[in-house]
Amino acid sequence: MENNTQGTTTLQLVLAWGFVGIPLVWGVFQTLLNALKLFQ
Repeated sequence: MENNTQGTTTLQLVLAWGFVGIPLVWGVFQTLLNALKLFQ
């Protein structure tokens, strides 16, 4: 019986975090810009 337990590669982790993180950061940035309009 072959035990094929390969871990997650660094590239896969970077791509996964980028796939989630980039839109998240963009959303936070846009929210802050809109919130600043309230204080002008």
